[in-house]
Amino acid sequence: MMNIFRFSGDMTHLMSVLVLLLKIHTIKSCAGISLKTQELYALVFLARYLDIVTNFISLYNTIMKLIFLGSSFMIVWYIRRHRIVRRSYDKEHDTFRHLFLVLPCFILALLINERSAFKEIMWTFSLYLEAVAILPQLVLLQRTKNIDNLTGQYVFFLGAYRALYICNWIYRYFTEPHYVHWITWISGLVQTLLYADFFYYYFNSWKNNVKLQLPA
Repeated sequence: MMNIFRFSGDMTHLMSVLVLLLKIHTIKSCAGISLKTQELYALVFLARYLDIVTNFISLYNTIMKLIFLGSSFMIVWYIRRHRIVRRSYDKEHDTFRHLFLVLPCFILALLINERSAFKEIMWTFSLYLEAVAILPQLVLLQRTKNIDNLTGQYVFFLGAYRALYICNWIYRYFTEPHYVHWITWISGLVQTLLYADFFYYYFNSWKNNVKLQLPA
């Protein structure tokens, strides 16, 4: 069900994608962006939207699915294949072993899910994986000393999107009967908590008008 918190969360998520694409396409740079995180997000959306051609909910829902699917694979392509953009990729610092996150999330989805149907397991897997997909990006930001404004805004919008979705769940809990989704809630809470340290330093840099820098 759509409400102001969910719509704001969707728009904030969309803003994060637009900011990242603006940086990559306009400036022709992916400096400070983790390819590992982008690959995890591509896998998240691929697993989550398996029903895109079989389960029509609304035109809005379908458009948003297409945007997030298309943009995630486009970003990965830019970083891996674009002749100019890939030169700025910080491979030396983006060394988080992100594939080690995939298997535990998939096993957890097999063990803990709401229904043991294939699409439901893949949906649950996407929730678990999205909760930790930002880790390579946060580690990269801690290692690098060059956090530009667009990169900082990208991560901020990603964190704000999840925080707004928590507000959406709280709102729906009090306005819809029998609305309980523990897997979604716990995964979203874990994901939001991972941003807590970043938010602290982001707001401090904004308040003091200094360059954003995370402690190593």
